[in-house]
Amino acid sequence: MTSAPVADQRRLLEVQDLDTRLDQLAHRRRTLPALARLTELDAQVGDLYTALVTSRTAASDLRRELTKAEADVAQVRTRAARDQQRLEQGQVSAKDAQALTSELESLARRQSDLEDVELEVMERLEAHESTLAELETAHAALASDRAAVVAERDAGWAEVDAEADRVRAAREKTVAGLDERLVALYERLRGQLGGRGAAPLRGNRCDGCRLELNPLDLEAIRARPEDAVVRCEECGRILVRLPANA
Repeated sequence: MTSAPVADQRRLLEVQDLDTRLDQLAHRRRTLPALARLTELDAQVGDLYTALVTSRTAASDLRRELTKAEADVAQVRTRAARDQQRLEQGQVSAKDAQALTSELESLARRQSDLEDVELEVMERLEAHESTLAELETAHAALASDRAAVVAERDAGWAEVDAEADRVRAAREKTVAGLDERLVALYERLRGQLGGRGAAPLRGNRCDGCRLELNPLDLEAIRARPEDAVVRCEECGRILVRLPANA
């Protein structure tokens, strides 16, 4: 386009400022400190949960092993009690009494061995349950920390979003009524040039690329009508000429 009202061109800089603020808010939303902390906590929670599942499984296996060991001991005790009762009743032959006595001795050894196994499993289970309790406590603490960080993140997002809503409302009001072709050019350039489609000309420097224009380009710009839409020869942005005292 070749021209747009001077007032529209200057108001376009206000739109640019608001768009820059929106970009800053979007960046702030993406880089809240709570997000980095949440990523760290999620990794820790994941690692700890894996250890917790492994520990719970091992504890469950040990409980089953202990139940079996207790059942084995109980079975031997029951058999020994039955044999002892038969002996005490005196209703067996001498030969059977000798066999029962021999069996009771064997059962006593078997019971002792099984009780040793039971004790060893109990000790392992006790140690493992202690470790499991520590993991459960650590996992609960991490979950609590994560919940606090999530709340912090959500509060930060809410604050940013509220300000972004205010800025968008101000932008809509500012852009309303501006030359449509000027706005369309600005939007296209903004998409191509990292979010900045317009910049003021201050002295002989473009505020968009921060480069000084050469004297010939500067003279050509100044020679054009006030309402002419000019572009920076260096970066291609719309270059808005301001009053001398601005």
